[in-house]
Amino acid sequence: MIKVLVVDDSALVRKLLGQVFAAEADMETCFARNGLEALERLPTFQPDVVTLDVHMPDMDGLACLDRIMIERPCPVVMVSSLTAAGAEATLEALRLGAVDFVAKPAGAVSLRIDEMAPILVEKIRAAAGARLRPSLRLRERIRHRTGRTAELLRSAPASLPSSPPVAGEGLVLVGTSTGGPPALEALLAPLPADFPWPILVVQHMPATFTGPLARRLNGLGALNVVEVSRPMSLEPGSAYVGRGDGDLIVSRRPGGLVAMAAPAQPGYPWRPSTDRLVRSAMQHVSPSRLVGVLMTGMGDDGAAAMALMREQGGRTIAEAQETAVVWGMPGELVKAGGADFVLPLPEIAERLLALVS
Repeated sequence: MIKVLVVDDSALVRKLLGQVFAAEADMETCFARNGLEALERLPTFQPDVVTLDVHMPDMDGLACLDRIMIERPCPVVMVSSLTAAGAEATLEALRLGAVDFVAKPAGAVSLRIDEMAPILVEKIRAAAGARLRPSLRLRERIRHRTGRTAELLRSAPASLPSSPPVAGEGLVLVGTSTGGPPALEALLAPLPADFPWPILVVQHMPATFTGPLARRLNGLGALNVVEVSRPMSLEPGSAYVGRGDGDLIVSRRPGGLVAMAAPAQPGYPWRPSTDRLVRSAMQHVSPSRLVGVLMTGMGDDGAAAMALMREQGGRTIAEAQETAVVWGMPGELVKAGGADFVLPLPEIAERLLALVS
């Protein structure tokens, strides 16, 4: 039985979410009207998952989440609005320890709850199996991981080549989903400004979220991080985040390789699609000049394409189960025999730097 604590100040939303979970035979639901009530329910109900609204009276969702991560860590799924403010709050929630989020439908929630329900149930099931370290909040874990990775980079073997490869001769392709934003922070923040290959990033998110995500990542380290909303020339020392609700693809123009936003395409159910990104890159770059990184995420997006890339001479890294919030995407790559390296998150940046150098 999955015990779900629904926290929302709207009686209608509590009723609708309660009906969604009541339809699942293995889910039990309890309710709270704000963050203070949620904290009171924690010791008695002992939820497996908490759904948490961002904007509530008395104690809002972010303050409540921070307390949950300290007092009784458990998986939290944020219920967020598809606005710029909602995106920023959701990204902060993911930094504080939330494992995932679901977007509130625009307009009357009651009219679109059937559309939202399957996604919500799927995310609740994934969150119930998510990995959390009870002793530390996710923000503290990521800070620790980033610091450790930076130390590893500083102590990299002297045998690594001292001169970087020719600019733009290869690409790094990164795919992630549930639990991905903090993992991307840990991956990108330690990399140097002269990182020799462009990095293309797919994170499953709506379009209103990927721009704020790119801006946050850009402020964390030396790399230049941008969202791809128009054709962009691919440059070393830069990371390119795919715009949500569509796909990120690689193309070639007379001036060289470019990253492009592309409309969603049948056959690629995830948005943006890691599979489509990898397959488009293989059309323009020799697989031997590609490195794929598949990190925490629900589902199998990217596993098949990266396994094929490896068969054709590419190199791949899968995040290890011990650090992945949800070992879906990287786990599927490992099961397919498509992972050259299976590494905990703090070691991926070091390995990546060694591979492209």
